[in-house]
Amino acid sequence: MTLFEAIVIAVVEGITEFLPISSTGHMIISQALLGMEIDEFTKAFTVNIQFGAILSVVVLYWKRFLQSWTFYQKLFVAFLPAAFIGFLAGDFIDSLLENVMVVAVMLLLGGILLLFVDKWFKQENENQEITYPTALKIGFWQCIAMIPGVSRSAATIIGGMQQKLSRKNAAEFSFFLAVPTMAAASAYKLLKDYKHITAENIDLLIIGNVVAFVVAMIAIKTFITFLQKHGFKVFGWYRIVLGLVLIVLLLLGVDLKVV
Repeated sequence: MTLFEAIVIAVVEGITEFLPISSTGHMIISQALLGMEIDEFTKAFTVNIQFGAILSVVVLYWKRFLQSWTFYQKLFVAFLPAAFIGFLAGDFIDSLLENVMVVAVMLLLGGILLLFVDKWFKQENENQEITYPTALKIGFWQCIAMIPGVSRSAATIIGGMQQKLSRKNAAEFSFFLAVPTMAAASAYKLLKDYKHITAENIDLLIIGNVVAFVVAMIAIKTFITFLQKHGFKVFGWYRIVLGLVLIVLLLLGVDLKVV
């Protein structure tokens, strides 16, 4: 992995981690377009730079993280389903990460769903209490995002709105839930692949986390404002167009597979 590739992937991660367009899917597509050779360090890099992105949530919402233990208890309850399923199906999920067609189809289907979300769930009460059952149900929605191209952000925000949270509250809880989920994934990947992180490439990992952190800070602020004003349709159409383009290219025999 070159410095340029590391920065590009980190920028993609920072922009897409909290948008309902699939950060994993976009990183896979970016790697394919860059013609990157996917070795063990590259795989570890794409997971561990998520730490930089989620750190931006802690910085932006630091007061919320100091509220009470109840806040953490609800996050833990929401985190449990993904932790359990991820532990059981980790190898299968990893195998899907190399399949661009899976990403393309999920982008398309998820985009169609986003076109109707605003009509289906119109609850706009900003003063809502997230209960433990609500947190658990959102946690199960998050499990759907283990399929590359679905988007963890999209799944959890839709799950929150299905539980009658406003778009803003659903998005913010999605951000908060990303912290334990992505921190656990990053820590697990780091422990599993630490041998592939050497003195020659650790600087790329540090730079990637810094870039992802800065870009994610900007993306979160922009996304909340945009979401409250315009809803999900723009993201839906973007996913549909991107998904269709990828499917057509793959059917025409264009090699978009990561190697």
